[in-house]
Amino acid sequence: MIELGLKFTLAYLLGSVLGSLVVGYLKGGVDIRKAGSGNPGGTNALRTQGKWFAFWVMVIDIGKGIVAVAWLPALDIPGVGLDAAVPREAVLHAVGFAAILGHVFPVWFEFKGGKGGATAAGLLIWFDPMLAAPVIACWIGVSVTTGFVGLATMTASVLAVVLIGLVRWPEQPGLLAFAASVAALIVFTHRGNIRRMLDRTEPRFGRTQGSK
Repeated sequence: MIELGLKFTLAYLLGSVLGSLVVGYLKGGVDIRKAGSGNPGGTNALRTQGKWFAFWVMVIDIGKGIVAVAWLPALDIPGVGLDAAVPREAVLHAVGFAAILGHVFPVWFEFKGGKGGATAAGLLIWFDPMLAAPVIACWIGVSVTTGFVGLATMTASVLAVVLIGLVRWPEQPGLLAFAASVAALIVFTHRGNIRRMLDRTEPRFGRTQGSK
């Protein structure tokens, strides 16, 4: 369990590196938390800084989750080793979730991060590209037809759970648990969007507020 706890922590710290703030720093100290919706996510980056800024933000936020799951599960940490009592699948999904958790609650940035969508999407592509395709198509479809990026992200995350349950259960219970946990977290991070949609005050994409 020491291995699992340590790797979970490392993945969380990696996830806490927010792409928007890294790119903003390299661009001369731009802090998108002081612009637009104030969210340090890809949508606000696109709205306030343009396509190339948002592109590199997404590269970092997607890439850090993939790096975590590709590197950490098999890493033989000196003095810790690989715990034979913990399945590699459990370590894999734990570090993936930790990376998303770090993105949402980054220790480096006062626990105020993005909403988890980009990092989660990258992990789904890594874990199951076949199922990722319809999930991403759903996200695009809902975004285009409604203009609500937050709604699209929540819908896609729930669809991922449904598809994994239909296609991968019971062979991959860990993947289903991972997807369900991620969907619950993403709905939680979008609670403000839900409230504004119910109040009919949620702006559509291209106006003021968004989500990632």
